[in-house]
Amino acid sequence: MILLGLNIDHCATVRQARYRAVAPGAEPAVEPDPVALAVQAEKAGADGITIHLREDRRHIIDADVARVRAEIGTRMNLEMACTAEMTAVAKKLKPDSVCLVPENRAEVTTEGGLDVVGQRDRVAGIIDAMGEIGVKVSLFIDPDEPQIAMAAELGAPWVELHTGSWANAYYTDRRAEEFARLVRGAEQAHAAGLVVNAGHGINYENVAEIRGLPHLHECNIGHSIISRALFSGF
Repeated sequence: MILLGLNIDHCATVRQARYRAVAPGAEPAVEPDPVALAVQAEKAGADGITIHLREDRRHIIDADVARVRAEIGTRMNLEMACTAEMTAVAKKLKPDSVCLVPENRAEVTTEGGLDVVGQRDRVAGIIDAMGEIGVKVSLFIDPDEPQIAMAAELGAPWVELHTGSWANAYYTDRRAEEFARLVRGAEQAHAAGLVVNAGHGINYENVAEIRGLPHLHECNIGHSIISRALFSGF
């Protein structure tokens, strides 16, 4: 069975559209509450909760992360940039897993995979730091041979293949090419002993194809579920 990790970031985005002035680290009694949504998702059968504390706190804030850690009973996956600040947050909260992702202040959501090859030493340091406290590390990477090879070399137990390029090409003539690229990446990662996850741009329609990705362990999905909930309820 392929697991579902629910990303609650976009619920926080809706909250911050009105309550952006709330100081990071506060615990506002405002709506919608992404933590309440995480608890409800867990009761509905989600296998894990993914939450991304960005450096600029554009949606999720520190209080959200602490409350999710305290209130859910399933696995908490903390997406984070490769920085000393975020490493300190992870060491303090000890999530079940962390997913290292790139961050660009200009982007609305994460675009593209982490350059593990170009940031080898920094990524290796975080993998080692998390290993010391028993936190598993996933690397959010494009399905490219050098990135997957480096992920295996550094000893990261998981990779999350960035499915954004395939999702963007879903209604174009590049769809088959992009899916074949994901298949090659999944096969390579599995052969190297890595657990294969996938995420970005997966929705209620294209999930039918992505579930055919070989060795797929978990999909992390957020935006599509939050969007559909506007019409059908969570």
